[in-house]
Amino acid sequence: MADNEPTPEQEAAARAKEAQEQAALPYKWTQTIADLDITLTVPGNLKGRDLIVQIQRQKIKAGVKGQDPIIDGDLPHAVSTEDSTWTLTSSPDGTKAVEIHLDKANKMEWWAHVVTTAPTIDVTKIQPENSKLSDLDGETRGMVEKMMYDQRQKERGLPTSEDQKKADILKKFQEQHPEMDFSNAKIN
Repeated sequence: MADNEPTPEQEAAARAKEAQEQAALPYKWTQTIADLDITLTVPGNLKGRDLIVQIQRQKIKAGVKGQDPIIDGDLPHAVSTEDSTWTLTSSPDGTKAVEIHLDKANKMEWWAHVVTTAPTIDVTKIQPENSKLSDLDGETRGMVEKMMYDQRQKERGLPTSEDQKKADILKKFQEQHPEMDFSNAKIN
């Protein structure tokens, strides 16, 4: 084990400290690679008009009007305000939940915290859920399918799509120039 790697005990202590810090926050939050959801608990007698929820590109503020905000600060990364929303829902215990959905502007990064003043989590420990090819947009899906095809071809010792493209170009060139002799040519 390298000197700078934590021992299993240090790792467990760091995870326990992180869990304790997150549990102490006045809100709960979860994230996927593309978005982040925050849940605040408020008294059950409140209505939407009793709340203040402001979602800006790099700031968030949410809470009960006339009281200190439950969450207020700078976001660590930008969000798409047009696609970010909030709702007020009733909970079984008689309270209500303010559910805030933030659509990340960069859908390829994990956030270490919701606001920059909050304790961070170790994003290297996040285990993303498996995604299906059908969940991907067309361009990304095409790229992933090509990579998978090339990987299978390499495993079988067959030419990749790039190798096939080069061979097709060479064949076409040879057909256009029958006067040239390619018998001793070595093409990589």
